[in-house]
Amino acid sequence: MSKKKKSTWRENIEAILIAIVIALFIRTFLVQAFKIPSGSMLETLQIGDQILVNKFIYGVKIPFTNGKTLIPVKNPQRNDVVVFKYPEDPSKDYIKRVIAVAGDTLEIVNKKLYVNDQLVTDQPWAQYKDSRILPGQITTRDNLRKITVPSNKLFVMGDNRDNSHDSRFWGFVDLSEVRGEAIIIYWSWDKANFSVRFSRIGTLLF
Repeated sequence: MSKKKKSTWRENIEAILIAIVIALFIRTFLVQAFKIPSGSMLETLQIGDQILVNKFIYGVKIPFTNGKTLIPVKNPQRNDVVVFKYPEDPSKDYIKRVIAVAGDTLEIVNKKLYVNDQLVTDQPWAQYKDSRILPGQITTRDNLRKITVPSNKLFVMGDNRDNSHDSRFWGFVDLSEVRGEAIIIYWSWDKANFSVRFSRIGTLLF
């Protein structure tokens, strides 16, 4: 009888350990959940949205190898919504939209965005809620001199263009620091009204 109980106990422990290993594998290499804490991506992402991020699409990051990747399906493209390690504090994750990739030129003139010398007009998600245009001598928010995105780098911006701390202020994102592409909103909690935003659940982000 004691041996049977011990065997059942061992089976339960093994099942739990296997479940933990599978969960860790999925979280590390395939899909991870993230919560949106700020309004820098409004209106695309609301504060309290919880999203799933595809970590496999840009390649499997090998732990303890300084960002080395295997089996990349693609590199980040313009307009992808990506999660990455914040360059000024890698312990934090940021989410922004890719505006330009390696080799692209980029310039901002009075809030108008130019990529490869072409005015970008096909970004309905871009929000400008501050009517002021700030000069480039004061801030790079509304005016940024022409730059070229270096190799293995991305230039990213929040959709809430007047209220986003992004590449306009702190520079480029290294490809090795990109954690994945945002794919879907699986839950959304409106803290201010203490309610679930059911209409947002299931919204695709790619």
